[in-house]
Order: sequence, then structure tokens, then C-alpha cells
Amino acid sequence: MKISRDYQSRLNYGMRVAYSGVPGAFAYIAAKRMFPEAALISYSNFDEAYKAVEKGECDSAVLPIENSFAGDVGTVMDLIFSGSLYINQIIDLGIEHNLIACDGASLDTVKTVVSHEQALSQCKEYLSARGYSTQVYPNTALAAKYVKELNDPTVAAVASDETAAIFGLKILASKIHTSKTNTTRFAAFSRTRKESSKAKKSSESFILVFTVKNEAGALAKTIDIIGAHRYNMRNLRSRPMKELLWSYYFYIEADGSIDTAEGKEMLRALGATTDRLRLAGTYQTRDTK
Repeated sequence: MKISRDYQSRLNYGMRVAYSGVPGAFAYIAAKRMFPEAALISYSNFDEAYKAVEKGECDSAVLPIENSFAGDVGTVMDLIFSGSLYINQIIDLGIEHNLIACDGASLDTVKTVVSHEQALSQCKEYLSARGYSTQVYPNTALAAKYVKELNDPTVAAVASDETAAIFGLKILASKIHTSKTNTTRFAAFSRTRKESSKAKKSSESFILVFTVKNEAGALAKTIDIIGAHRYNMRNLRSRPMKELLWSYYFYIEADGSIDTAEGKEMLRALGATTDRLRLAGTYQTRDTK
């Protein structure tokens, strides 16, 4: 009966996509760009959004995996290693911050600016130059919601233009962040892995997570196998395993299709040098031009 109800729900309402945060947050924006026709379901943290897909409550979860300044999102990286979902899509979301406020506000009326601490930090040069005081909020969307409800021309928020539109706020100043290269990578997780299409194989990438045996040269052998099978490894990271002191797992992204005879042979060879090996996802590299 539950399967039947779920199926009918998909027919009536389409895909359900989980994300962590509130409408207007950058995770919401990323999910909307990945799945423009889907119903977006808010969860309070990464783990809950991920488990919603594992339990079948949602079809996909959109979560951040890396920021160009802050680095890896450790909680999500650990879910990639220990969880059961697969990454089938990755996008780079440029983070742009604007000064937004209610109707009647101007750059001269604003005295206080509220936002997430990282957003305030990234806009510190502009805010300091204007002499604004700052107040930290849990995220940029909640800060915008507060400004909307307060309706005070002396209080503004730092947030995206999409967030301003959602809450009906106006943009007083655009792109006030100091660095123009702040980018977050978001991944879409689902219960099944999407195999290679008939598209050009060189435009594909795959993700592996694994542990190696505690012996000399084990990691080097693993990397050599990937190179020997002519895959370009462009990302290698290590993360501590919480259940084992001073033990680590490794995360690799490489270019090329894994769903080939060469890819299958490489996975077999890696199985002999690793203690635990998981193909965590495949995705199409997007053309950014």
C-alpha cells in the first residue's frame, strides 16, 4: 500500500527533493537550479535530508560538498563514505552577496546589517567602509526573513538576489563581497546510480571512496592502478574515520566513464589493494561556457 501511495504521489506532485535549510538559502537555490520542476522539501540538517532519501520520503537530496574558501563539508563527505546513496549530479554555485532591505530603506538609512557570519565576513570591507554595525544570524535566508518582518529601514541583510525576490525585499547594493570567486559545489544524491549515457565519455566523471590496508605503499598502489587504466585523477582527499582512532578513508574524483571494460577492470584491481571500496557516484561534467 505504501509503495502504491508513493507512486500516486509522484504522479500527482512530481519529484520531491530534500535540502538542508530554509527557502532562499543557497542550498534551496542550488536545488531549484538542479530540479526546477520538483517540490523542494526543507530539513533541519544534512543528515536528515540524506536519510529522507534513504527512507524513500524524497527522491533526491541536494547537499553542499565543498566551498572554494572553507573547503570540504565534512558531515556530507562522511555521508558519502558511510551512506548508501549515489551522487548523480554536481553543480558549482557562485556565491554572490547583496545588501537587501525593505521598501523605504536606502544606503543612508541603514545602520545595522544582519546575515550569516561567513557572509558578513566576506562583505566586511564594504560594510566597514559604510560604517554599518553587524549582527550574526544562522543563515542568509533567515536574516532576510527577519528584515522583511521587522520592516525597519535602518536594518538590512546580506543575501542573494534570489532571496531578496522570495521575501519581497529590494537590493540596495549588488555584489558587495570582496572576493569574486567564492563558489560552493552542490551534489544531488539518490538511491540509484545513473550509468553512463551515450554522450561523449570524456565529459563524464566518477567518485570513489575507499580505505587501504595498513601496509607500506598501499595508497600508492591504489593511485598507480587508477593511472595505469588511463583515468585522470583530479581530486584526492583524506578524512578521519570517527570509529577508528588515527584511521582514514580516501575520496577520489576522476575523469572518464567508469561503465566501460577498462573501468570495470580497474575496479577489480582496486578491490585487491583496498580494504573497503565504494563507487559513490557518476556525473556529467557541465559545460560552463
